[in-house]
Amino acid sequence: MTNLSIAAETAPTGSRLAARKFYPSPAPWLMPLILVLGVFYLYPLIDVFRFAFTNISIVGNDEEYTLRTIANTLSKPELLQILWVTLVFTGSSVIAQQVLGLFIAQVVVRSEKRGLFGSTIVRTTALVAWVVPGIAGGIIWKMLFNEAPFGGLNSLLRMLGASPVQWLSDPNMVMWSVVISNVWRGTAFSMVVMYAAIKAIDPELYEAAEMDGANPWQRMIYITLPQLRAAILVNMILITIQTLNTFDAIISLTGGGPGRATEVLSLYTFNVVFRNYDLAAGAVLSILMLVISLSLALIYARFLPKGEPQ
Repeated sequence: MTNLSIAAETAPTGSRLAARKFYPSPAPWLMPLILVLGVFYLYPLIDVFRFAFTNISIVGNDEEYTLRTIANTLSKPELLQILWVTLVFTGSSVIAQQVLGLFIAQVVVRSEKRGLFGSTIVRTTALVAWVVPGIAGGIIWKMLFNEAPFGGLNSLLRMLGASPVQWLSDPNMVMWSVVISNVWRGTAFSMVVMYAAIKAIDPELYEAAEMDGANPWQRMIYITLPQLRAAILVNMILITIQTLNTFDAIISLTGGGPGRATEVLSLYTFNVVFRNYDLAAGAVLSILMLVISLSLALIYARFLPKGEPQ
């Protein structure tokens, strides 16, 4: 209980009335925000759930309520492959972004403490990749992964005397090409979160550990990582949801191919709605993505550190 609430309870009745006049009800201030959220977020969400119980199509006018759309969409044989591709893409991207984001944040923090030149350049370079739109990022990496003689990475490999790699045509390699492009773009967010969390750690903890003879690796294991537990889990929730909804970079890089080797659930939903014109099936797949995102978020949240009892 705050000091203001305690004072409000112990104050005389006249003072309470004056306090109410000075601190009016927050309802009038929140109503515009509630209306905006309701119109632009809540209403479309309700409509998605309604569409899932229909057979509505973008090009058709007839609409009837039925459960066949849910059954047909969830029983499609390609859905299991799509979910597996989504799992590999999301899991690999999240782990790589966490590790690289923490590594870059540690490098920047240590370079700032020592006054080394280049820490600002490292931060700026990482953030530049973050602000690049997904479509543009996919096009950039498509030029780098191009298997023609002028392809960026294969040209570099030829200069080093190595054989070229089939970055986008080999079904066993193309997924990792997509993961690399997504990690390049998304690592900056993890770096920002980890950088802020590391800066918030009490320096006295490191001083005490150094006096006890702890080496840098021990300080990382026993101080940095436990102190970053909440930041790591919150960041994992955010980048997992973001990665699950990624399709713009994939559609410009591979289009989901070759075959369906890189067709994740978000891209599959996009194709169902805008190529097959099946709005009802797209709504079912959108709800499936929502359920997966909420389930993962709840699992992560169970590992968040609980607050100390007052």
